[in-house]
Amino acid sequence: KLVDVRLPINSWLGRPVPGEVPSRARVGYCAITLYRVPCFHHRLSSVLQTRFKSIMAAKGTRPPTHAGSWYTEDGAALQAQLHGWLAEVEVDPGIGRPRAVIAPHAGYSYSGPSAAHAYKYINPEGISRVFLLGPSHKYYLKHCALTTYAAYNTPLGDVEVDTECVAELAASKLFETIPRDKEASEHSLEMHVPYIQRVMQGQPYKLVPMLVGSLSPAEEKRVAQLLVPYLDDPSALFVISSDFCHWGSRFDFTYHNKADGPIWKSIEVLDRQGMALIEAVDADGFKSYLDSTQNTICGRNPIALLLRTLCTEGAAPRSIKFTTYAQSSRCTRAGDSSVSYASAIIS
Repeated sequence: KLVDVRLPINSWLGRPVPGEVPSRARVGYCAITLYRVPCFHHRLSSVLQTRFKSIMAAKGTRPPTHAGSWYTEDGAALQAQLHGWLAEVEVDPGIGRPRAVIAPHAGYSYSGPSAAHAYKYINPEGISRVFLLGPSHKYYLKHCALTTYAAYNTPLGDVEVDTECVAELAASKLFETIPRDKEASEHSLEMHVPYIQRVMQGQPYKLVPMLVGSLSPAEEKRVAQLLVPYLDDPSALFVISSDFCHWGSRFDFTYHNKADGPIWKSIEVLDRQGMALIEAVDADGFKSYLDSTQNTICGRNPIALLLRTLCTEGAAPRSIKFTTYAQSSRCTRAGDSSVSYASAIIS
């Protein structure tokens, strides 16, 4: 009976065949025919079943849990706010078209203007898939984890999740699924979706949200190898979600090198050391920097995975350029606190 399943399996693995029925029907057919695949094809069967289960498990729409607090819940006001911040950014003509961006994820009153320095560079033409990689703030994560939602909602409307791509990634066995309650409360992904919607207006696309945990060096390399073809795909855009230094006793980080000047300046010097390593695409150097300084860059894991992907053999060479740096406030005494924001373009 193997001959009966060759066509749907080829399609299921991403090689469409002219005249096929729609994808959901193909999924059902694969599920039925898998029962008849000979046992020596169990490995392929397992991969297909994983992808089938991932697609069928995706359901529901993630609500905008931070709308009304971290950013406005009024769609028209939000659209105008994003437009205003983008309009204020002067583009550097020496920076190429982004294949990825790094941008912050704090409340818009703090980080919205800084994020515009990443999103202003995005040209939506030809982009059909946006990968959104963020850190987990709500639970400890040792691996990468994928959404189980079928869509994300914001005051600007819904964005469909690319459930087929999520299923492809899940089939690698390198990903967990994000618990629904943790994903609903996680801001590192949500805070980017309105900006993505704004710059992608008029261009059909789907979203691939994932959280990146504290990966072992070996696992980081395996995930990076998996992501290389996606990052090199001209129809894909990667958004890396990260703030930089979180300074103050409430963050358990009060580093101050007095030789660099006041506290806020010492923070900037520390951040820019890490930014320089990122611009150098130095994955190992960035890891050593984090180990030695303990700088509280909350998106250290997605940034590290991006750098490792760029350093993976076979990946197209890329350049990284930071376009802005800011702090929520200038700390001058021990009781102060601040969060740093930086945006970068990977082209």
